[in-house]
Amino acid sequence: MTVDAAAAQEFLRANHHGVLATIRTDGRPQLSPVTQTVDDLGRVIISTRETAVKVKNLRRDPRVALTAFTDGFYGDWVQVEGTAEIVSLPEAMDLLIDYYRRASGGEHPDWDEYRAAMTDQKRVLLRFTIERAGPNVSG
Repeated sequence: MTVDAAAAQEFLRANHHGVLATIRTDGRPQLSPVTQTVDDLGRVIISTRETAVKVKNLRRDPRVALTAFTDGFYGDWVQVEGTAEIVSLPEAMDLLIDYYRRASGGEHPDWDEYRAAMTDQKRVLLRFTIERAGPNVSG
């Protein structure tokens, strides 16, 4: 299967389960299950907490890889790589609202409650442009 950035973006819009890889201080990967989607500019977006290990890793080394798969797990999947940007609160709030709408496919029942939760949880938005996508070979 050949996957380019556009095909990966389409897959990520429809499939929101993934595993994000960041780089630990010793060079080994740190893996985190995440919910991802894509913004209007085609960037991968992920909500997480400021205190998460993945955020600490990305502040030191912004290289990131994500493997996303269908709800059934086995079957189609994509891997994308890029250089992550971390958007913190308060700048992240509107982006986190947009993320929620895209990832859930709908509106939150109480946006004031959602905003309060994002603040209490110290949420940030991770985003990155797809620099490489695959798989582009089969084995």
